[in-house]
Amino acid sequence: MPERVAAIDCGTNSIRLLITDVDGDFKTDLLREMRIVRLGEGVDETGRLSAAAIERTLVATREYAQMIETFEATSIRFCATSAMRDAANGVELEDAVEEILGVRPVVLAGVDEARASFVGATRSLAPARTLVVDIGGGSTELVVGTGETIEWSVSLDIGSVRLTERFLAGDPAPVNEVAECMDYLDRVLKPVLDQISPIDSFVGVAGTVTTVAAHALALPSYDSTQIHGARLPLDDVRAACVSLVQMSIADRRALPFMHPGRADVIGAGASIVDRLIALLPLNTDTLVVSEQDILDGIAWEMTA
Repeated sequence: MPERVAAIDCGTNSIRLLITDVDGDFKTDLLREMRIVRLGEGVDETGRLSAAAIERTLVATREYAQMIETFEATSIRFCATSAMRDAANGVELEDAVEEILGVRPVVLAGVDEARASFVGATRSLAPARTLVVDIGGGSTELVVGTGETIEWSVSLDIGSVRLTERFLAGDPAPVNEVAECMDYLDRVLKPVLDQISPIDSFVGVAGTVTTVAAHALALPSYDSTQIHGARLPLDDVRAACVSLVQMSIADRRALPFMHPGRADVIGAGASIVDRLIALLPLNTDTLVVSEQDILDGIAWEMTA
């Protein structure tokens, strides 16, 4: 008998909901929703969630509560990631979410976030030694494993919102800001990536990667059926990244596949993608794009 579960991923930039029926090794998705709430706005500088960001997140949570009730999900799990890990006043949001949903948020450690992303992204793929990258608003998770066995993972405090606030103030960002951001990424990433032996399969998940993929594919609108499972040449991915970094926010927002809440931070996210491709030891010349990610991992773990 399938179990109907509701998984919520509350990140630095967005909050997402998945309602799905899980039956053993099979999953039937009923609803996926996303709201850009920018929970982590200013957290890198202040170390606190702002009242406005908390309220935006709670508005979305109330919407999700109604959807969960409509679909009669029997289990709910609300997972929070980088912004909540960093915020000194996260308990304010935890208390309010518990009042709305009846469950207390789980603030995932970086290693747990990485594991959930890996499980979600690779469960439907053929077994291979795989690196999964999940670029969020506040952090980036890298996980290496084969099948269900994870051999290495790391969570880094680099994300699209965090780096935009720290480095990319211009619109469009001038060359010196982009260069400073890229230099910083190289300093952070290189010693970490030097720990990895060559990778056979490279999988990217979450909104930064799927948006870069949509740009590389020149889609006339956001189409998950063309994005999920796409195998993109790395040169095409890097070209799309450079293009997005160089655009103004208005030009990005005009792209037919661009979510308006991602337009101001996609340049920083694309910079992370570019530097990863430049520095990773890869035995492949393609990036596999997956729309199954931490949300799916949370759902699978709820019924494990």
